[in-house]
Amino acid sequence: MTNDRPAGSIKPEKFQHVEQSLANIREALLGLRFGSIAITIHEDRIVQIDVTEKKRLQSG
Repeated sequence: MTNDRPAGSIKPEKFQHVEQSLANIREALLGLRFGSIAITIHEDRIVQIDVTEKKRLQSG
């Protein structure tokens, strides 16, 4: 991913927040084999990343 931002359309602080959030989401994805990731946004900012991991148990 590059650090290029659309000219004048995003404030630098918001762009930095989004980049950091994407890094956190990427880290969660890399550590997850089965499960889900939920992203909570409040007032235009990512405020929470929930990771739910599923453990598959063998039957029998």
